[in-house]
Amino acid sequence: MKFRHLPLLAGLLLALSAQAKPHHAKPAPPPEPFGNRPAVVAFADELAAAQGWDAAALREQLGQALDLPRVRQLILPAAVGTAKNWTAYRDRFIEPRRLDAGVAFWADNEAALARAESTYGVPAEVIVGIIGVETFYGRITGGFKVLDALATLAFDFPTEHPRAAERQAFFRNELAEFLKLCRENGLDAADVRGSYAGALGWPQFMPGSWRQHAVDFDGDGRVDLIASPVDAIGSVAHYLSEYGWKPGDATHYSVKLPTDRRERARLLAPDIKPSFSAADLLAAGAQPSEAARDHDGPMAVIELQNGPKKPPTVLLGTQNFWVVTRYNWSAYYALAVIELGQAVRARRLQQR
Repeated sequence: MKFRHLPLLAGLLLALSAQAKPHHAKPAPPPEPFGNRPAVVAFADELAAAQGWDAAALREQLGQALDLPRVRQLILPAAVGTAKNWTAYRDRFIEPRRLDAGVAFWADNEAALARAESTYGVPAEVIVGIIGVETFYGRITGGFKVLDALATLAFDFPTEHPRAAERQAFFRNELAEFLKLCRENGLDAADVRGSYAGALGWPQFMPGSWRQHAVDFDGDGRVDLIASPVDAIGSVAHYLSEYGWKPGDATHYSVKLPTDRRERARLLAPDIKPSFSAADLLAAGAQPSEAARDHDGPMAVIELQNGPKKPPTVLLGTQNFWVVTRYNWSAYYALAVIELGQAVRARRLQQR
C-alpha cells in the first residue's frame, strides 16, 4: 500500500468539509451484505466444486459478507499530480516511538532473528524494518474483517481504478486463498481481521503469500502469523529468500546522475528493476560510489522525490533492494524499511 498517509489526509479533508456544512452532510450508507448476487453465487459454486466443499454453505457465507464503501475508497490510488515526498514518508517511520518499539522487539526475539538470518541469509535488521513499517511491531495489524474487505474488492472493485479488471481478478484469487487458509488453519473466516486490502498478521501477508511462503518457525506444529512473532520473523526471511535475496550483498549505493538529460532519463526509465552495470553507469556519465563500482551485478537508478522545492534523493538499488520491493512495489517503501532497520540496530547498540 504505497503512501499510506494519503488516505489519512483524505479523511482529514472530509472531516473539515463536514464541519463546514453540518446541515447538508449526509451519513454514509451502511454496508450491505452481498446476498445472492450472480457473481458471488458463481464464484462460490466454482470454488466449492474445485475444493470439494458444500456449495450452499459457501454461498451463504459469502452472501453474508458486507460490501464496504470505505474499502473501495482506500484502494484507489492517489490523485494524479499528488507530490511525493521521501523525507515526509521517512519521518513517519524513523521516529522515536517506533525505534524504541523496534529495540524491544529485537530484544524479545533476538534468538529467532539470529536463526532466521542464519537459515535464510536475510539480515535481522531487514526483518525488523519490514515488521516495523508494516505493523509497528504488531501494534497495528488492521481492523477490517478480512472476509468483508476481500469480498468487496473481489465483487465490487471500483471501476475508476486504472487497472480495475487486473486488480479485481487478483482479489478474487486472494479471497479464494483466504477461504482455503481459514479451513486449513481452523480459523473462523467471519472473525479474522486485517488491513483494508486483506493483509494479515504481524508481517501483513496476503492470504496467498501466507499459504505459499509462511513457515512454522516456532516449531509448534502450525503457522500463525497473527499471534506468533517468531513465525512472522521466519516467514518474512523465507519470503525474501524465495524472491532471490543475496546474502552479504548491499541493498543500495550512492550515485551522482549525469548532467545530460537524455542519459539521465534513460537511466531512470527502468525504475526499481536492476538494469545497469557499473560500467554502463560510467559510460552514461553517472558517478557511482567506489563501493558501487565494485558491485558484481546490475543496479537500478532510483530517484525519490522530496516535494516540489527540494532536490530528489538518488540511489542505486541492487538485487536485494529489488527483493524488498517484492513485498511492496515502491522504492519509498523499500528505503524506509532499510533505514528503519538500520536505525533500530544503531539505537540497540547504543543502548547496550
